[in-house]
Amino acid sequence: MTLTKNEIIEAIIKETGYPKRRGGEIMETLLEIIKEDLGSGNDLLISGFGKFSVKAKDERRGRNPATGEDLTLRSRRVVAFQCSAKLREKING
Repeated sequence: MTLTKNEIIEAIIKETGYPKRRGGEIMETLLEIIKEDLGSGNDLLISGFGKFSVKAKDERRGRNPATGEDLTLRSRRVVAFQCSAKLREKING
């Protein structure tokens, strides 16, 4: 099952007792902070959860799977996630 943004907002409301509007504002603010930080090329570390980092990918050769046509994939930046030991332990029991 996938956890949606609305479900996270509902959990914030349940835990804090804030009204739904305030829970939504908290969620949106948090996501904006994360997007701005990663968009600037900075890493984001959330203790006990994991680290989001921006990695550079070089231009490379690729192939369109539908047509088989060769093409060049442009260089780009991607977000990578490495979970913390605590999260890994929780996931694996």
